[in-house]
Amino acid sequence: MTADIETIIVGAGVVGLAIARALAMKGQDVLVIEQHGLIGSEISSRNSEVIHAGIYYPTGSRRARWCVAGKQQLYRFCAENGVAHARCEKLLVATSEDQLPKLDALAATAAANGVDDLVRLTGRQARTLEPAVACVAALLSPSTGLVDSHGFMLALQGHAEAHGAQVVLNSPIEAIAVRPDGSFALDVGGEAAATITCTRLVLAAGLQSSRLARMIDFAKGYVPPETHYAKGQYYALEGRSPFQRHIYPMPQGAWLGLHATVDLGGRCKFGPDIEWIATIDYSFDASKLAKFIGFIKTYYPDLDPTSIHADYTGIRPKLYREGEAVPDFRVDGPQVHGHDGLVMLFGIESPGLTAAMAIGDHVAMLY
Repeated sequence: MTADIETIIVGAGVVGLAIARALAMKGQDVLVIEQHGLIGSEISSRNSEVIHAGIYYPTGSRRARWCVAGKQQLYRFCAENGVAHARCEKLLVATSEDQLPKLDALAATAAANGVDDLVRLTGRQARTLEPAVACVAALLSPSTGLVDSHGFMLALQGHAEAHGAQVVLNSPIEAIAVRPDGSFALDVGGEAAATITCTRLVLAAGLQSSRLARMIDFAKGYVPPETHYAKGQYYALEGRSPFQRHIYPMPQGAWLGLHATVDLGGRCKFGPDIEWIATIDYSFDASKLAKFIGFIKTYYPDLDPTSIHADYTGIRPKLYREGEAVPDFRVDGPQVHGHDGLVMLFGIESPGLTAAMAIGDHVAMLY
């Protein structure tokens, strides 16, 4: 059997586009299929847009390795392609003495991950940099930054298309079948409904990856992991930002806390909070803010609660439920599920934006 195209990537978020760029530059004939009318309209456009340093993730994990490598690639790519970004730095703050061991542990993890630029600060030194912050000690992260995520995705798309890739929007996948010769047939809905075949298939569909994977028949007892939805709300601060740098409190389990970030326009926002939900729902519940005011005031005591308003929501694809251990990013290839030519990505949340180009390179190596 002949196939219509060599490689299909399902999902035109930042990770799907980075994979498309890497495979197209490798010489593959690539088609990216996206269900929405815009690239990156789910996870990739509903986040903090932070370029992470690689501080939090277990040493040796994909999250850690791809974050550190992807950070360097991302800064270089943005500089070379005119993508708006900034090395705005971050203060990771301990607001009480009992948080100091956790601050030390994070510094040790960061060093083991290859993040060698952290600077330990006293509370007074931290306030010299950020007079509005309250803390007893802090870590300054010079390599933490900020990126225009949409500009980044447009540049990735441009690179992919310059090497022959195509991106098709408004095309939901309705069925996936493995043909007798091992190639794949995708039933695509939308106005131009059709069945398209390929010899290689990448599922990089974020919130939809588990649902799409379940369309495929697997041998060897392979079962795709379940994706759980964690919704986060962001709250914008009116007026001039009290901070020049991102301010992160101590993480609480897998949640990094309601941190303060400063966007490229100088606007300050707080978030995300976290709520586990059963279905995709981007509605905003403004009443939730009240319980977080005290949390924010632990590191920003001068906060005027009346100056905060609802901004936007995002949803992260989690491979665990509330209270469970946090697994690593999953990239399941033929050695895991048994289908040659098939790569599926699951649970690519933070630091997925930072790690996108490193993830793209990894998938390209699998092909």
